[in-house]
This record gives sequence, structure tokens and C-alpha cells, in this order.
Amino acid sequence: MTSVVEAHINLKALRHNLERVRQAAPNSKIMAVIKANGYGHGMLQIAEVLEQADAFAVARLSEAMQLRQAGVEKEIVVLEGFQAANDIIQFSQHDLQPVIHHLFQIELLQQTRLEQPIAVWLKIDTGMHRMGVAPNITKQCWQQLHGNESVAAIRLMTHLASADDLRSEQTQQQLATFDQAVAGIDAETGIANSAGILGWPKSQRDWVRPGLMLYGVSPFVAGRCEDEKLQPVMTLVSCLIAVNHFKQGDTIGYGASWVCPEDMSIGVVACGYGDGYPRHAVPDTPVLVNGQRVPLVARVSMDTICVDLRQQPDATVGDPVVLWGEGLPVEEVAQAASTIPYELLCSVTNRVSFHYIS
Repeated sequence: MTSVVEAHINLKALRHNLERVRQAAPNSKIMAVIKANGYGHGMLQIAEVLEQADAFAVARLSEAMQLRQAGVEKEIVVLEGFQAANDIIQFSQHDLQPVIHHLFQIELLQQTRLEQPIAVWLKIDTGMHRMGVAPNITKQCWQQLHGNESVAAIRLMTHLASADDLRSEQTQQQLATFDQAVAGIDAETGIANSAGILGWPKSQRDWVRPGLMLYGVSPFVAGRCEDEKLQPVMTLVSCLIAVNHFKQGDTIGYGASWVCPEDMSIGVVACGYGDGYPRHAVPDTPVLVNGQRVPLVARVSMDTICVDLRQQPDATVGDPVVLWGEGLPVEEVAQAASTIPYELLCSVTNRVSFHYIS
């Protein structure tokens, strides 16, 4: 192995996780969320493998255009919708589906005449309080869209704010609010995100929107992928580029904040926050050296981290290191860095070499 940091993307695991969605929500169509460059895994490569999904969801028009330019013909939903009249023309020309989450978007659509009408998703704010129309004007918005010749079809959606916490009462409240708001409207609906799919069966409607679970990460607070029969898709790997021997009392790294408790060996791994490893990972964050856990020591640097090799006395330069992924859940590393797996996956930088393994 070279000293270059590599992200190994397990495409077989990705297919397994899609099948896990189908098992959990057998009566729903699947809108696979591949925004933010496929959660850091490579959007175009992920789209190619998830060909059995019924639709894709991205955050922005630019992402949808990238998919279309690559020849992707599947239904594509743009979660942020459009922000200008010129954008609406792009949606029509490229058969894209915007999410309508604000009255100004309905007004823009009323002012625009399209040769090719578009399907839209009307988003209702049931408690997330981020994007969506108020529940009490849902029927009014639906009627305005229904009467617009530029609209071909209308589907309804909302987003769950606390589904990752199975003890929270908010999800049940959101479902009740949604059902009341859409009562009497004949349209397809979609609510469940990954946590909804796995933890809240009543949120499974005509459509489900898996994101994080597709990439082999538990969507639940303090959850692990194996708990949900998911397989990690990304494994971030590197190697030891130095093994140094220090005396008791020697300090390691910036700020001299970590002190050797005894005579010991310290390994230097070619991976740091310049590659996307979390700078705020604390000492004792686990790392795999030769498949065995060893603890992180000292502060994370831009290009390297240091690890305690007392449990790996025979480790040597060139030995493989796993930062997260197969054998070491990204959820655990994220917890040690006081962040979430989403951020780690999306933060892998462009100097990391990606390898797609089928």
C-alpha cells in the first residue's frame, strides 16, 4: 500500500442496502437520495449502481443537471426546488421535478408558461420548521397548483425532524398533522426518510426517501449499521508512514497536549483533516492497524494522525490502517469527534483516491 489515502467504495454493499430498503418498505416506491455528491461517495457512480431505485433526489438544480448530462433518465426530484423563473425553464426542458416549499414558488410558476408541464412535489411543514407550506394552507396551495397548466402532476411530502430518536413524540405528531392537512386530496405522498423507513412504519406511504441508510450507516441516535442489517459502503484507508519510539514523559503533537505514560511506540498515519478526517477527534478514538484497534493520541494534524502502538508491538511502516468503514463503524468515529456520520462522509476531500469495488 502507498501512503496515499484511499476511499474504498463497496458497490455490493450499496446494492445490499437498497434491498434492505425494499425489505423494510415493500409497498413503497423508492426515491434514493444521492445529494452532496452521493453523501461523499460519488454521485454519478452511486446513481449507476442504484438503477433499481424508482427515482433519485438531489438538493439543487446543478446536481440534477449533472445527472442528466451524464445520461441519467430516471425521475429526479430537486429538494430545494427553484428560486428563479429561469430555473423553471430548466426543470421543464430536462424533465425535473421541483419541491414546492414556499408561496413565492407557486407565484413564480403561475407567471411562467411552459411548453412541457412539470410534475411537482408540494412540501408541507409539519414541524421541522425549515421548509414547507403551513398545514392550514395545504389545500389552497394544492388548488393553485392543480389549476396551473404548467403543472402536470402534484405529489405531497413532508420531512421528519426527530425520527432518529425512537422515544420522541414529535414523529407521531408530524404524521397526524400531515394526514389532517392532506385529507381529501387525491395524490401520491412521501414522508419516510431512512429513520422513518426503519423505525416508523406508519410514515411509509406511496414513496420513501432513503439517504443515510443506503450508504450503510444507522440513522438512529447511537445506532450502528449492523443493528439495522446494513453494510458500510465507504472504507477510508491509509497506512503507517513512521513508527517511532519515545520515553515516558515525552509529548506528542501540536500543543504538547498528549504525554507518553511509559516508554512506548507511536505510529504515524498518513491521514489528517486535509483528507477529511475529523480534526476534533479526541484521543482514544479507535483506528484499525492490521485489523486491530489502537487508540488515537494527540491532536489531529492536516496530513497525519498519531496512534498508540502498545497493542501492536510488531507494527511497521507500510502496515494498513482503516480510519472508518469495514470493521470500524463511521458512527463510532463521528461520536468521538462530536459530530455525525453525514459530516464525515461528505467531508472526504478531493486528494483522497476513490476506488469502486464491485
